[in-house]
Formats: sequence, structure tokens, C-alpha cells
Amino acid sequence: MAQRVLVTGATGYIGGRLVPRLLEAGYAVRVLVRSPSKIEEVPWHDEVEIATGDLGDPEAAARACAGVDTFFYLVHSMGSGAGFEQQELQMARTVAEAAARAGVSRIVYLGGLHPEDVELSRHMRSRTAVGRVLLEGAVPAVVFQAGVVIGSGSASFEMIRHLTENLPVMPAPSWVRRRIEPIAVRDVLHYLVHAPELPEGLNRTFDIGSREVLSYAGIMYGYAHEAGIARRRVYSLPIPAPKLAGWWVALTTPIPHSMAVPLVESLQHDAVAAEHDIDRYIPPPEGGLTGYRKAVELALGKLRSDDVETSWTNASHGPPSDPLPSDPEWAGRTVYVDERTRHTDVAPEHVWRVIQGVGAEDGWHSWPEAWAVRGIMDKLAGGVGHTRGRRSSQRLRVGDAVDWWRVEALEDSPEGKVLRLHAEMKIPGRAWLELSALPDGAGTIYRQRAIYFPTGLSGKLYWWLVWPFHGLIFPAMARNIIQRAAAYQSSSMVTKNPVT
Repeated sequence: MAQRVLVTGATGYIGGRLVPRLLEAGYAVRVLVRSPSKIEEVPWHDEVEIATGDLGDPEAAARACAGVDTFFYLVHSMGSGAGFEQQELQMARTVAEAAARAGVSRIVYLGGLHPEDVELSRHMRSRTAVGRVLLEGAVPAVVFQAGVVIGSGSASFEMIRHLTENLPVMPAPSWVRRRIEPIAVRDVLHYLVHAPELPEGLNRTFDIGSREVLSYAGIMYGYAHEAGIARRRVYSLPIPAPKLAGWWVALTTPIPHSMAVPLVESLQHDAVAAEHDIDRYIPPPEGGLTGYRKAVELALGKLRSDDVETSWTNASHGPPSDPLPSDPEWAGRTVYVDERTRHTDVAPEHVWRVIQGVGAEDGWHSWPEAWAVRGIMDKLAGGVGHTRGRRSSQRLRVGDAVDWWRVEALEDSPEGKVLRLHAEMKIPGRAWLELSALPDGAGTIYRQRAIYFPTGLSGKLYWWLVWPFHGLIFPAMARNIIQRAAAYQSSSMVTKNPVT
């Protein structure tokens, strides 16, 4: 029988890429997720065993560990909320105890590179403490320690990409001169996939990296070279200013403030491998480790071909949201709805094509300046903002982020196709946007609903404050989506019947 492995964090950036590679290597894979709907549309859904639960629940953790040989613990927070360090420590203890009771042979964890005997950031301190809890537990643990991970969709890569592309001249805090050893995501996955083969009982940390040490400024220069843009000017100021720099990163990149601050704080110290002992146990990939510029080239290639497997946006950084209640359940509740319905002679598949493309190159089909201003306001309030983008410009999956929305449902039935998005911006209430293409003879009924459940008086006031803008944005959005769908249909007809 194939060795059984458990992967937590399968909806995240690394975990979502690790699962198919473990399957390819012949392992029987179980994933533990809080919301199974988030992996309904991933390619490997039908090849894994799905356990539902929260790692903070000892019983759920124990059930997930039953019969498991290797436990990949790939869950950690960027740590924006109060008490997150204690929460992560308690979860690590729960995991270690559940794994011990279930007879798990090994726990594998991915932590961060950091120097010894320095004051670490809260985020790095927490990850280091979690690794220590696992190493001190009854189950042998292997803790890989990696620096900046370079790959399409990684938070570190997206931060580098947007800073470099948006800022030709960048006065920067002193951390841009820190020494960093980046590592390609493919090499991180190489070590993780081979971790179950490590000697039984091995219990230690391993530093992993590319063996190429650069400054953060050098990383930006290298990105500019591979992206084919002019060399950037980065000037180091004699101040660290991590919190100020975190806000700057949040406002100039898609990374929200809650992630930008811990990412920047983690750059306050050198992140270079102190040892390369892993070579004795897991040889480097065939052809050698991936250099930084090659990793950037590969990541850019994935972006250009619209083939990003997972993104830092995959994992929500808050508690799971409640789904939209069904319409009959709205009775007796305060709810505001802005509904627009249009009939068009355009076929449903063309309308659906436009709906699935919202938030990509064509944006939101209405008043982009207003969306941009609202996004900046959300960033200043500590939200995710409007520039988070999406994993793929053409394909959506349940759980994907689309700017400040997250895909809650993708429905395809004889009655029609529906995309439902749940809002993740900072608002005093809960909001959804639902876009539908419903067959109507040879044409389509396009239905667009903005649904808002306010919280208290502030929630009601918010709706009426933004209502005038809705009167401008939503009618234009419905109209422009129909026009774009008509253009797609015309283009399709020309392609099928070329003039000869």
C-alpha cells in the first residue's frame, strides 16, 4: 500500500502545489480543510481523501491523523490579530499531541530563515516558536527553513514584481541592503516531496536556499532585467522604518497591510542559510538548484501564459465567511439589494465568458476611477484593497480571490450559470455580488445583484452613503457587460464564417 500523508494548508500557496506532486510521487494523500467547497474545482480533487475540520479542534486533528505516516503542517498566519502568537502555539501543540496519539511517523513544517540571537519580528518569532514546539514533541519533526520564495503567485514575488514595475526610483529603508538567499518554489517543493524518505527518527531543522545571496535591492534589479524594463534606482535610507514601509508596500502593491507589515518586518535581518546539511539526505534537483533570475523567468512565463497554479490570495486571512443565505431566509431581516436585469439576444456562453473575466484585463466594466479610489480607502482601513487581482485571467475556481471579492459559488445548471462573490473589503456588514447568465430562447437574461446585510446603525448608514455611487456604477456595469458579450459573439461569428 502507498504511504499515506496528510497535508494541511492545501488551500494555500505551497500546500496547493504540494498535493499534486505528492500524488505524482505515488503517495496516498489526505487533506484537512475547514471548507471542502474551496477545493471542489482543483484538478486533484477526486484523487485525494478529504477530511473536514479545524486544526484547533483536538478531535478533528486526531481524526485527520489516523493512519497517517507523514504529516505536512503547512498552516501559519501572517499574524495581524491580537494574540495570534499564542493561538499558533496552541494549534501546534494540538497538532503535535494528535500526531503522537495517532502514531504518525514524522511531521514536516516549513519555517523561515533567520539569524540566531536577534530580536525577530512577531511573524518570524511565531513561526520559529511553532517549529520549536514540533521539534520538542513526541513525533520526530523536520523543519525546513526558507527565505524569500520566488514563484508565480507567491506573496514575496508579487511584492517584488509590483515594487519594481511601479517605482522606477525608490527611496527605501535600510533593509533593502540586507543579505537574502531566495529559493524557487519548485525547489521548496522538491525538498517537501522527498521529506517522507528521510531517515526514521530524524528530528532537526534544515536551512534551504538557492546558494545565491543577494541584497533586496539586488533582487529588484534582477527582476527588472528579466522583465525587460529599465534598471531601477533604489536608494537606501539610514532608517529601518518597518511599519512605515509596510504601509508603503500595502499602498503600492496588491499585498494588504495585514501581510505587508509582517513581510517587511521579516526583512529587517539577513536571511541566509547557515548550513547545507540537507544535501546529505536529499540531493538537489536534477540539473541543480534554480538560480534567482531563472526563477523569475519561470514565474513570469507562468504569468504570461495564464498558468498560475496557486496564489498567495488562495488562502483567506480571516475566519471563513458564512455563505449567502437563500432568498426565503431574508424574511424579517434587514437586507439591501441592488438588482439589474437585462435581456439580450447574445447567447449565454458569451455573456458567461464576460462574467468569468471580471476583475481581469477588462476590470469591472464601469467607472474604474471610482473602484480605484474605493480600493485605496479600503487599504487605508486595513483591508485587502482593489488591486489583489486574480489567479487566472480566464478561469475561476471556488475560493479564488478576485480583487476584494472571493468566489463563493460557481453554478452551472440547465437554468443558467451563476457567479457569486463574497466581499472581503472592510465594511460594517456582509456583502455579495451575484452575476448570472440565464438562457432565454436563443438569447440571455443577464441578472446582477448586489446584496448587503448591514451590521447595526453604521452598516445602514454605510449603504445609504454609497447608494449614489451604486446608481452610477451598477447600471453601467450591466450595460457594458452586455456590450462586451455582444462583441465576443460578433467576433465568434466572423471567425466561423471568414470572408473569402
